[in-house]
Amino acid sequence: MDFRQLRYFVAVAEALSFSEAARRLHISQPPLSTQIKALEDELGSPLLDRSRHHVALTPAGALFLDKARAALGNLEQAREVVKQVAAGEAGEIRVAFTASVPMQDTFPRAVQQFRLGHPRAMLELVHMSTGQQLQGIERGEIDIGFLRPSPQFYPPASIAVREVLADRLMAVLPAAHGLAGLEHGDGGADDHAAASAAHAGAAPLDIGALSGQPFLLFPRGLGCGLFDHVTTLCNRAGFAPRIAQEAREATTIIGLVASGAGVSVLPEIYARTGIPGVAYRPLAGPDAASRILVAHRAGALSPIMRRFLAFF
Repeated sequence: MDFRQLRYFVAVAEALSFSEAARRLHISQPPLSTQIKALEDELGSPLLDRSRHHVALTPAGALFLDKARAALGNLEQAREVVKQVAAGEAGEIRVAFTASVPMQDTFPRAVQQFRLGHPRAMLELVHMSTGQQLQGIERGEIDIGFLRPSPQFYPPASIAVREVLADRLMAVLPAAHGLAGLEHGDGGADDHAAASAAHAGAAPLDIGALSGQPFLLFPRGLGCGLFDHVTTLCNRAGFAPRIAQEAREATTIIGLVASGAGVSVLPEIYARTGIPGVAYRPLAGPDAASRILVAHRAGALSPIMRRFLAFF
């Protein structure tokens, strides 16, 4: 049994005429009759009652007609899905990102536009550290990653990367800290708002000024490129950061800074969190620029992946 035989049978069953079905199928009547007979022989039951002037469905033929139509419908749906996947209009895509990426204006806007333009696509988003993303790409567990690596990062030959976003690292300081560069008021809401937004016009700060300060950082074991970036900047300035506490969430780190537990270094996007009691100062020097890269397996871009990346 094949799909051609099913199409032939449905055509005859709907027309109740071999000659009319042959005309609709653009074939001659003898091969049509031969294929229907072969189908009946395989099924072991007649599907059509034939006479010189009359064709009718048998009870078995009436039941089989519903199944044949369903099978042909499923085949057409499968063909359409394959066409959509080949054109990049459908398919599954798994995208990972570091914590700061969704806070960038570009990322949520591009994801929303992609979803609106590709309603048949299945987009899975997952939060992963930079190290986890690189491992996930290598293992085929994710398709695309948005990562923030250290300055020393060089991708292996199996992974292709491209810079899509960039920002700057900022010193995160308690509002009352001597390096915050703020004029302290009475500690009211206006002062807190000013401290949280102070980075807008603050003078760049040499990271060497933070030597001896207690640092609050992400754990290195998370595979976080930011940890390596910060420690590299400190080492180049001639000191090793004294890590007072580690935390897995940037908002936790900022809250601890506000409490006076220490200082930190984070991408400038985190100044948007609006947590009171902290001040932000950009770090001086070209090495304090931070990159967000998009990564995927080299030479493994499916049509749907190409369409997604086009939004960036």
